Amino acid sequence: MLNFSMINLVRRNGKKMDKGIRQEMVNFYKPFRYIPCFLQSPIERVRKKTKKLPVVIKFKPDNFTSGLHEVKNTKYKTLREFHSISCCSAKFSAEKIEHLIENCNHIEKIYYDRKVFSLLDTASSSVNADVLKDNGLTGEGSTIAVIDTGIHPHEDLEGRIIGFADFVKGQTNPYDDNGHGTHCAGDAAGNGALSDGQYQGPASEANLVGVKVLNKMGSGSLSTVIEGIDWCIQNQSKYNINILSLSLGSDATEPAEDDPVVNAVETAWDNGMVVCVAAGNSGPGEKTIGSPGISPKVITVGAADDSNTAERSDDSVAEFSSRGPTIDGLTKPDLLTPGVDIVSLRAPSSFIDKTNKSARVDGNYISLSGTSMATPICAGIVAQLLQSDSSLTPDQVKEKLMAACEDLGQSPNVQGAGYLNAANLLNQEEAKV
Repeated sequence: MLNFSMINLVRRNGKKMDKGIRQEMVNFYKPFRYIPCFLQSPIERVRKKTKKLPVVIKFKPDNFTSGLHEVKNTKYKTLREFHSISCCSAKFSAEKIEHLIENCNHIEKIYYDRKVFSLLDTASSSVNADVLKDNGLTGEGSTIAVIDTGIHPHEDLEGRIIGFADFVKGQTNPYDDNGHGTHCAGDAAGNGALSDGQYQGPASEANLVGVKVLNKMGSGSLSTVIEGIDWCIQNQSKYNINILSLSLGSDATEPAEDDPVVNAVETAWDNGMVVCVAAGNSGPGEKTIGSPGISPKVITVGAADDSNTAERSDDSVAEFSSRGPTIDGLTKPDLLTPGVDIVSLRAPSSFIDKTNKSARVDGNYISLSGTSMATPICAGIVAQLLQSDSSLTPDQVKEKLMAACEDLGQSPNVQGAGYLNAANLLNQEEAKV
């Protein structure tokens, strides 16, 4: 008789499994409704050995080495280790997952390695970043790691892509087969070389590191994103990485403290890197902030619609911009920057370039919308701010940005602190004198 061992496992150890794994264990038995009763038990035994699930394993604090040793004693495929975040990932059979949950006391939680997606649905002038440029703040001396689909070596970034890591295909030279990451890189740090300076990001002299964690279609997995963040932490001093920009996310299914990608971005934050993440494009509904934007530490960026003008009087919150509160009831996003019809760098022959031909601008650029665009614009302004005072901690940077925002008359769970006005960052400094 079928004993439903996987369902019983969930009942006994549900707290050690995220919602995704629990659902997979329940779905394990769906095909059995069509199998004769006398065959169910032997088929269950075989299926437990053969059904493989991609998982992320989070170890208890200070238990990484011991826990990893126990995991390595099982048969696994392509185990990846994330030392900075005390995690690993691999594909395990349902039987091996059952064994680890029942017998490895060093494991804190096992997560289904679910999909993560890029968040795509006149900006520098609208946010007044050009006022900072007029005062010599161009992001020089900062390095922004764009964790995305890669970066095409566009002329507007020439000489400033100082590092590249590819966790999708393992290539060493910068490329972007999707186009999303290239646009984001330009949103933050394009210098407008091919447009006579018209299409510039705030940090036009900042360096960039491309971290490819999403594939040609703009999708990836929890483990790949975590691996990219871990790589940034490990290589922070090598490339002087002080800002991370993540225009990606997934549905928030776990509280922030239990979310492994939130844990990863918060580890980067605690290591001195300012982390800007997209709120998501699931607005205008409430409680639509995605992961890792639910983190209480990082800067969660929503999108404003600047109506393609430099005037701020006609600006509003973009309809698609995700709203709070978070799954934990926290107020989010933290602030807004422009995210509608943003013209930035085009990656020729990339997926987005081929499927959005009508969005091309002047041959070398393309117009896109989303909190994906708002996030690197915020990251570029952070680079400008750090140029003015490199001693600022991530917490101090976040405080200054939120204090520089202007109220659009919306709820905090719609606009956060408001629409960022970078010119107010200068006013803060003048007030200290």
